[in-house]
Amino acid sequence: MNYAQLVAQIKQKKSFLCVGLDPDINKIPSHLLSSQDPLYEFSREIIDATAPYAVAYKPNSAFYEAQGWKGMLSFEKTVEYIRRNYPDIFIIADAKRGDIGNTSAMYARTFFQTMDCDAVTVAPYMGKDSVSPFLDFDGKWVILLALTSNAGAADFQFTESTDGSLLYEKVIKTSQEWASHENMMYVTGATKAEYFTRIRELAPRHFLLVPGVGAQGGSLEDVCRYGLTEDCGLLINSSRGIIYASHGEDYASVAKEEAHKIQSVMENILTTSHII
Repeated sequence: MNYAQLVAQIKQKKSFLCVGLDPDINKIPSHLLSSQDPLYEFSREIIDATAPYAVAYKPNSAFYEAQGWKGMLSFEKTVEYIRRNYPDIFIIADAKRGDIGNTSAMYARTFFQTMDCDAVTVAPYMGKDSVSPFLDFDGKWVILLALTSNAGAADFQFTESTDGSLLYEKVIKTSQEWASHENMMYVTGATKAEYFTRIRELAPRHFLLVPGVGAQGGSLEDVCRYGLTEDCGLLINSSRGIIYASHGEDYASVAKEEAHKIQSVMENILTTSHII
């Protein structure tokens, strides 16, 4: 999916919601545990329920990998299900890979060629040669970790370099020499909304994948106030607040309600901002 197609989906659905698929075997409704593939069944039901309101899904590979090879098969089936039934929805492999040389190239092949995801999250702290293999796939996106929403982000991401810039700022500035806004995004946490003005100074056109809204306390309104662009430029991720809104057999219908609530707010924001 290219930049123009993603923007078109946002305008068509009046939404910039990304639903995070984090299927924890210890949290999914108990009635699913007797199914042949609980993680896939849970993911599939969530997808069908929220597809009218989501422009992206972000399956988190860790939750699938925790179940070994069966979990990875569930991941692959989940991606294939989205691709087959909702081909216009953007698929992000939340894998946070980061290595160099052949290893990085194999990670890229895994998620772009074997799994056919549209994007993968990548840790940039080993530099350009750890990211470049992911940029060799036409039509695919790299999403670099820039400013994350966890408390530990302060341990390194705000370190000041010799030129006076902070580390997260250097990541954003330097990486723009590697790729454009048409195939690179940045992860920027919603709990750091006060930094979005500076982020937009550094990356005025890039999409930002924003976790931390809802369960982690981030404000959708604050993120949009400082982060919106003329093409929207945001993918707001919600995981727990949607997929675990209910732990009962009604989990899918409740997830649908929660996704619709968020989409309704997003529609209003897009309308008042004259993006749609």
